[in-house]
Amino acid sequence: MTQRRAILSGSTFEEQIGYARAVVHGDEVHVSGTTGFDYTTMTISEDVVEQAEQCLRNIGTALTEAGCTFADVVRVRYLLPDRADFEPCWPVLRRFFGGVRPAATMLVCGLADPRMKIEIEVYAQRSAR
Repeated sequence: MTQRRAILSGSTFEEQIGYARAVVHGDEVHVSGTTGFDYTTMTISEDVVEQAEQCLRNIGTALTEAGCTFADVVRVRYLLPDRADFEPCWPVLRRFFGGVRPAATMLVCGLADPRMKIEIEVYAQRSAR
């Protein structure tokens, strides 16, 4: 039987909504859509590039707790309310994913809080390397 383990980040949203930052299911790691909130202070920058950086720091923490790294990411989804905000984030995204080259999708959609300018979701396979 495959073991399932939830990883919590301490975000108030996890408790309020009822989800985990990530779920480890066997060798699969599913990281929830993650925004640019700094969960230690529950603050968020107004700058989309800074939000992207913080998203990836938050994701990196979850991946580490799951026993993997960005090198194990096989799929990434970018969600942004404003299409024009995507291109300024490319250098940050390339720094984390350029050597990994996961399958990727970018969607334009509304996010839960108007301060959120980007949300990133990843799927990693711990045995991918």
